[in-house]
Amino acid sequence: MKKFITKNWSTILLVGVFIVGLSLLLYPTISEWWNASRASRVIGGYNSVVDQMDSAEAEKMLEEARQYNADLLKEQNRYFPSEELHARYESLLSLDGNGLMGSIEIPSVKIKLPLYHGLEEEILQQNIGHIEGTSLPVGGESTHAVVSGHRGLPSAKLFTDLDQLETGDVFLFRILGKTYTYEIDQIRTVLPEEVQDLEIEEGKDLATLVTCTPYGINSHRLLFRGHRVENRPEDFVNFGAEVRLVDKHIVAISIGVILLIGIAIWMGVKRKIGK
Repeated sequence: MKKFITKNWSTILLVGVFIVGLSLLLYPTISEWWNASRASRVIGGYNSVVDQMDSAEAEKMLEEARQYNADLLKEQNRYFPSEELHARYESLLSLDGNGLMGSIEIPSVKIKLPLYHGLEEEILQQNIGHIEGTSLPVGGESTHAVVSGHRGLPSAKLFTDLDQLETGDVFLFRILGKTYTYEIDQIRTVLPEEVQDLEIEEGKDLATLVTCTPYGINSHRLLFRGHRVENRPEDFVNFGAEVRLVDKHIVAISIGVILLIGIAIWMGVKRKIGK
């Protein structure tokens, strides 16, 4: 064995370098596919639970969320809630206490992701987070729901493609079996401390998507504000979160396997010639 290693050290080194390089190349693809598949499973599980719920129970939960939104208008410092208000927020729209409140879909860029309470980093690594202090995404006059997601993570796309959105595009919240559709009417780039565009406007039903920009620098925030519109059948596209990732994943794996087989054959031939 030692003799074999000494004789073929350059080949072994080449194979090792190749495997490391291939692993680094495939990591983003495999990780994206895995997280997108996980997102589909989470959303599917949530929808199954909702489908089995009593309609009266679901409506009661939605009404409690609407009442929270109404009470939020009276809060002078809603971005820094009291412990009581925070506990109330965490309990609303939560089916199993893990913070999942529904899902968000953006048909034009094929985004379909779970939506959770809060902006803890553990949540934002794989999901979209709702910003506490803004209205819950259940619609209604004088509400403004704001959600946030990362861009450019090596492990998940999340809101990476958000910069492709244009005014007129729509995004949807699916909460407890209800769908709330918003049409983008304003796109702005602001500093992190500039939050005036997130304010609730009297009589309006608004929602905003927030992500970091420029890509990889993240010094500013990109805001996509939408106003509530009627649900449109053409926006109810049945796409899975992993659709655009599977082909790339399979192709990359196939190339890697072919190359590994080629190297193995080459090593075998080289050994025979050397005997």
